[in-house]
Amino acid sequence: MSVIHVLDEVLANKIAAGEVVERCSSVVKELVENSIDAESTEIKVELLESGTKEIKVIDNGKGMEEEDAVLAFSRHATSKILREEDLYRIGTLGFRGEALASIASVSKVTLSTSTGHIGTVVHLEGGKLISQEKGDSRKGTILTVQDLFYNTPARLKHLKSLYTELSNITEYMHKLALSHPEIRFTLTNDGKEILKTDGSGNLLKVIHFLYGASLARKMIPIHASNTDYEIEGYISLPEIHRANRNAMMTFVNGRIVRNAELNHWMKEGYHSYQPENRYPIVVLNIHVDTSIVDVNIHPTKMDIKFGKQEELNELVYRTIQDAWKPKTLIPHIEEEPTSLEEPAVTQHYENMTLSLDTVAEQEETYEIPEESYVVQEELAQIEEPVEIHEDVEEKLPPLYPVGLVHGTYIVCQNDKGMYLIDQHAAKERVNYEKVRSKLLHPKKESISLLVPITLEYPANEFIILKENFDLLREMNFEIEEFGLNSVIIKAHPVWIPTDYTEDNIKKILETVIYQEKNFDLARFYDLVSATAACKMSIKANTNITLEEMEHLIQDLRQCENPFHCPHGRPTVIYYSKQDLEKLFKRSGF
Repeated sequence: MSVIHVLDEVLANKIAAGEVVERCSSVVKELVENSIDAESTEIKVELLESGTKEIKVIDNGKGMEEEDAVLAFSRHATSKILREEDLYRIGTLGFRGEALASIASVSKVTLSTSTGHIGTVVHLEGGKLISQEKGDSRKGTILTVQDLFYNTPARLKHLKSLYTELSNITEYMHKLALSHPEIRFTLTNDGKEILKTDGSGNLLKVIHFLYGASLARKMIPIHASNTDYEIEGYISLPEIHRANRNAMMTFVNGRIVRNAELNHWMKEGYHSYQPENRYPIVVLNIHVDTSIVDVNIHPTKMDIKFGKQEELNELVYRTIQDAWKPKTLIPHIEEEPTSLEEPAVTQHYENMTLSLDTVAEQEETYEIPEESYVVQEELAQIEEPVEIHEDVEEKLPPLYPVGLVHGTYIVCQNDKGMYLIDQHAAKERVNYEKVRSKLLHPKKESISLLVPITLEYPANEFIILKENFDLLREMNFEIEEFGLNSVIIKAHPVWIPTDYTEDNIKKILETVIYQEKNFDLARFYDLVSATAACKMSIKANTNITLEEMEHLIQDLRQCENPFHCPHGRPTVIYYSKQDLEKLFKRSGF
């Protein structure tokens, strides 16, 4: 007797739902993307109890005819592809024909749709058709999902808290609003409005709506292209960063995507401008011919493979790097305004603040301004390009030191206001650029050690180190194998100070070992330069003379990037004269 049989369609849909419908935000994602594909210009998402009780998506799109309204809930039913070759030129957000069938199999669904004539209303429970009747002629679609996972207790049990489910939905709606600024999005939960955009097509205005004016003012527009790709969007100033990658958002032809390699190169664009464990805010739109990308990787359709990925990586990296070169990037410390009203999410969940990044990162919160208290003057200002002072001749203006605070911070002034310089960070930057210049333009100069340094390593690390002896010798190290898994260093480059010789050498050799898997000579030189610069620099709580301060400032002004230490921390911060007068209540009265 045969033991292999074809699964029942409802059971097959429940299995598929395990991949497509993971949580409430998955349902919102699939339904809103269908509304976008239907050419909607206005989309409303209404939630009850963070979507666990009900999710309703209302759009003004093309709608469906009666026969399509029923057929849409069949597995692999779609209007978006027809032939095999269509898979290689996907221009819509959906195409697999699995989402509606999967959602319907684990919930109670009501679909009301019309193309502008007599409409259709369809009711399903657990994937089974309950009723089909005539509806009104309002053009568009209303799809209501109730009691999600009511028939799959294990999945229902593992839904997160209401707050977490709402956080996930809001985060995804943020990204949808950024990927389609031309669409009016509204999100409500239990009647409370959380998100509303105006659909004007102005991306910077959407950033303002979502994250507030202060952050929007610190976003810089970017635009570049090559033969295959065109990129545009906004990137944050280096002083703005987050604890994880969630704020690095990539859209390909309007689709929200994930690509670890592209994220890496976006982060690399901020190399030495931000701390290594922090991440910028990036809103990156990529326009490309659909034949060059493959989105048919995973049922969620968020993972993507790029053709000519290396060219795209280089385009993104160079565009971000070039954005900094002519800029003055001194963080401007302003008096924080006192907010008179709480954001909608905070009003709804007292003592809870919704974060763009993750629920865990509550200390870094984006406020979600309600349209009712968005000041029109502020919106007008934000539509203008972000103002950043540029000076081709000198990036850092003349600064005149007047004192030292805690043996660490140099107090300076000029006619624009007051500046504070972190003397250790500033000296690190100066030393970093000096060392890196010597590495990039090496001279055959070394210092012989009176007592050679012997170092022992585990066998696996010694093998990597031995493979890179030639690289180290090019840097003017005299290094040789010395017994079992040991090396001896008899001479080192002149740029390593004698006070920190052994410590620096150990760090450099560790860097060679650490970089072995993805070795990049330029990045290696960066790491070596940063390591050496840190050891060579003035320590905190060290008092220096006014003359030494002037000399350090002069050296800093000659640097290619005088605004950050090699580890991405700021070297200088700025208080304008007006800011100081406000702080001391000398103006505004």
